[in-house]
Amino acid sequence: MPQTLKNYINGQWVDTQGGYIDVVNPALDQVIALSPKSTLAEVDQAVAAAKAAFWNWRNTPATRRAICMFNLRNKLYEHKRELAEIMVREHGKTLSDALGELTRSYEYVEFTCGIPELMKGSYSEDVARKVDTHFIREPLGPFLILPPFNFPAMIALYFCWPVACGDTVVIKSATQTPMTINRIVELAQECGFPPGVINLVGCGRNEVHRLLTHPDMVGVTFVGSSQVGEIVYKTATGACKRAQVQGGAKNHLVINSDCPIDTNLENIIGSCYGNSSQRCFAGSNLLVHEAVYDEFLQKFLAAAKSQVLGNGLTPGVTMGPVVSRASLESAVGFIERAEKEGAKILLDGRGPSVPQCPQGYFLAPTLIEAEPHMEVWREEVFAPVRCIKKIKDLSEAVAIINASQFGHTAVIYTENGGQARDFVRLCDTGQIGINVGTPAPIAFYPVGGRRTSFYGDLRGRANDAVDFYTDKKVVVTRWTSAIQMPEAALKAEGKLF
Repeated sequence: MPQTLKNYINGQWVDTQGGYIDVVNPALDQVIALSPKSTLAEVDQAVAAAKAAFWNWRNTPATRRAICMFNLRNKLYEHKRELAEIMVREHGKTLSDALGELTRSYEYVEFTCGIPELMKGSYSEDVARKVDTHFIREPLGPFLILPPFNFPAMIALYFCWPVACGDTVVIKSATQTPMTINRIVELAQECGFPPGVINLVGCGRNEVHRLLTHPDMVGVTFVGSSQVGEIVYKTATGACKRAQVQGGAKNHLVINSDCPIDTNLENIIGSCYGNSSQRCFAGSNLLVHEAVYDEFLQKFLAAAKSQVLGNGLTPGVTMGPVVSRASLESAVGFIERAEKEGAKILLDGRGPSVPQCPQGYFLAPTLIEAEPHMEVWREEVFAPVRCIKKIKDLSEAVAIINASQFGHTAVIYTENGGQARDFVRLCDTGQIGINVGTPAPIAFYPVGGRRTSFYGDLRGRANDAVDFYTDKKVVVTRWTSAIQMPEAALKAEGKLF
């Protein structure tokens, strides 16, 4: 029997009156849960709860808020296996990928436990005669969190930053993977957060628009595709809200002529096909120096073919399905159109045999020899469809990377420090990897791309997040001294400036 999920509003789990959306296990094509499709009235209730809880939470000492974050971190750690298995069931990723995601999730919460230090302001004495100036960081109110399906724990836990800062939140659960955040909020309920600080709803597009433009919401954090991200950014900022919007990616991996292929191959394969390629940091396009192209291609194909498809809970499985039938059909469409454009299918993953999961949404690793003008090279394919191209030198690689509409991540595999340094300086992307195929920043560094990979001014995570979820209120003061200072005598002697 599928689990029926509820909304969490003002400290209570409540049924929706708006109907439900099926949550499907993509490895088995089985409905495992029903997610709320909330009404406009219900999302308004969530906002009202967040607004009502804000002032008390905003006035709660940062040290007390930090205790709640410590409690949440410990709860997540205690329930990591349970949460990982939920992720595998609703998303399809392998158990090892899910456990790795939870490790990053703990780090997010651990960072916010330092909020008493992070919320410090600044003070300047005597900026003018008897005038002092200081600023304090103030939380702003209810924020909307719009996480994607592909990291049901890690990105949904972005809510920790605003909550630690003293804001309240309304989290819209990802339609395809709502079960993980549902369980996380259940755990958070045991951690000391007052009712209304954390609210969770499942809903559709109309209700999201309502949340984005609601007069009592102050901002939004979004992670997802660039197409949807642009709409979210324009809608929110058009309604005078703060917006922190991370979009899609088309990341390039450069295999330099001096790359030790055998040493780096596992890392490259993991970048390209880990999480079934459903992540914004995945290596998408391989740019391989002509001197090593043939050797690299041979070894890459062998490694890609060795991937074991199946249910992510099955020992030995290294790659799960894509998240939905629609995602599978979209990926197959990219492959078919690439063939029509003249691209060469070097490894075709369509229609793989997965005896244990015959109804699952599986696509095996696919590799296409393509050119930068082709759709499959240019557009984000959120599935294990990767491209490869032979290049003559680093200048050609940089030109291709910087011509992309995306500016998320670029990676180089090389032993040449000078060329690596040039690569860092010349690539117009938000993150760079050197011999690291997935250069996702740790929790205490900001994350975000350029061009259509990011809309906004302040990146996600770390101190950028604290800046986004608070405002610096500047206070200028002048006081008449109660103690008689010898200013007249000093001025007469020319010693007072």
